[in-house]
Amino acid sequence: MGNLIATRPPQPWTAPTASDPVAATLRLPGSKSMTARALVLSALAGGPSTLAGPLRARDTELMAAGLRAMGAHMSISDDERWLVRPHPLVGPAHVDVGLAGTVMRFVPPVAGLADGRITFDGDPQARTRPLGPLIGALRSLGARVDAPATGSLPLTVLGTGRVAGGEVVIDASASSQLVSGLLLAAPRFDRGVVVRHVGPPVPSAPHLRMTVQMLRAAGAAVDDGTPDVWVVEPGPLTGRGWEIEPDLSGAVPFFAAALVTGGEVTLQGWPRSSAQPVEQLRSLLQRMGGEVTLSTDGLTVRGTGAVHGLEADLSDVSELTPALTALAMLADSPSVFTGVGHIRGHETDRLTALAREFAALGADITESPDGLEIRPRPLHGGVFETYHDHRMAHAAAVAGLAVPGIELSDVACTSKTMPEFPALWSALVTGKS
Repeated sequence: MGNLIATRPPQPWTAPTASDPVAATLRLPGSKSMTARALVLSALAGGPSTLAGPLRARDTELMAAGLRAMGAHMSISDDERWLVRPHPLVGPAHVDVGLAGTVMRFVPPVAGLADGRITFDGDPQARTRPLGPLIGALRSLGARVDAPATGSLPLTVLGTGRVAGGEVVIDASASSQLVSGLLLAAPRFDRGVVVRHVGPPVPSAPHLRMTVQMLRAAGAAVDDGTPDVWVVEPGPLTGRGWEIEPDLSGAVPFFAAALVTGGEVTLQGWPRSSAQPVEQLRSLLQRMGGEVTLSTDGLTVRGTGAVHGLEADLSDVSELTPALTALAMLADSPSVFTGVGHIRGHETDRLTALAREFAALGADITESPDGLEIRPRPLHGGVFETYHDHRMAHAAAVAGLAVPGIELSDVACTSKTMPEFPALWSALVTGKS
């Protein structure tokens, strides 16, 4: 199990309780996953790029700052349009990863291409997140990496301006980001890369498909036709305009609110063809009692007045586990979620944290090695520890729609991916913007 690190700020935030069905049309911030990948690809491209509708949040600002520290020009003062101009990557530089898995796994391969010493460290909890497979892979591809024997932060990449590349075997069962980090930088490696995954299934497959899709959009030659093997040919990346989709993971608590209250929520600006796992989410919400439609107005979820439990393998959409767990607490039948043992290594051990905090509110919830079993029963108010984890805060907010008196120990942790969350959530529930 991962470590649970809890602190208790002096003023908890009380989650608002809904007295009426919610009815809202929202425009949410851009996808964290797409913003992070676009920043890396833009920093490695042969010309300037723009990001339209990027996510401005702690994780993405840390990504931009890390790439800027190595020499890339990042103009991110305009919330709606960021400009990236690539420059030769050089050290010495320090990269603060915060608690962002994308920064700690995407930027070290880029640092191998820098000429100089690049150091990495972050929040105390970041030192518990798995990096060993990435460190080993970089070393086998020709990069020099100094790191603790634990295979964790802090680490130093001693860049020489180039990485040989070649074939590497990696166990990426802890995180798909371990593969994505290698693939994103691979076009700039002398021989590209062939990544072979060996081990339990790689979680969050849609994120890997997004990586491949965005690499191809930037001009890279990628072959992912063989299961658990990714081949990226060496070659230039092209600067381009990136249209960042709204963040699907960030939207899930708002969609859950429609089911809990029997209301309706529309997310504006949703593309007809998405790089995110919309179909998986649509299926899950429909099975739990929602109606999901995509139109010119956006992606709309309607509650039907009932929330149903379900059995589901969430390995492809593990980021949704906390919000769906809260939804399952309010369902009319039990739920069993599996395939998400790897989220024990996320911002906190999410399975233990969810089980612990909901049990403290009266829930009948049991954790298994790779999931949760939820048997709904009435909950009561109380303080819900967030463990610096934005998804834990989302879960508490969803439960608070139906359970008065749930107090989040630290709602500010939502700034990791959505600084606007407390204001947006309160406006959704009260109907006042």
